[in-house]
Amino acid sequence: MRIIAGKHRGRVLAAFQGEAVRPTSDRVKESLFQILMPRLPGARVVDLFCGSGALGLESLSRGARYVIFNDSSRESLSLCKKNAAALKEEGEFHCLDYEACLKTLSGKYDIIFSDPPYRADYTENILRLVAARDLLAEGGLVVAESEREETAPAGWERVDFRSYGRTKVAMFQRSKL
Repeated sequence: MRIIAGKHRGRVLAAFQGEAVRPTSDRVKESLFQILMPRLPGARVVDLFCGSGALGLESLSRGARYVIFNDSSRESLSLCKKNAAALKEEGEFHCLDYEACLKTLSGKYDIIFSDPPYRADYTENILRLVAARDLLAEGGLVVAESEREETAPAGWERVDFRSYGRTKVAMFQRSKL
């Protein structure tokens, strides 16, 4: 697992051992960030299920201004902090479940990454909470990674969808009135 591009290009991140954790593959990450690149300079980002921090750190490497890293696992958050320190990057770190994290956030964010454990079905609830708390900046995206094709609930529009074998990535924006 490595940083694909930007100021930390090629830097290797510490990763989890074993099969229990499924990090986003470099292939998926590279494709995803090619799509997101125009949005990253100066962006405010939330990585709801940060794991090793790969998505948030890639965002910072490519010009994001600020990242909130969240994971309910202390072990994951510790690894994320280790990776951030190795890159001399700062962020805000929370050890909360995704609902608690979203309920504590204030302000507007340009990108919210949702990459929960694959069997989890959180996307609709995440979108509901993001809308209720008005957390997305104008034109902001919720980027949801899962193993199923996520559809847009009421009030949302799926603006992009990609399939990489078992991995599916859907991007959602608030529907325009």
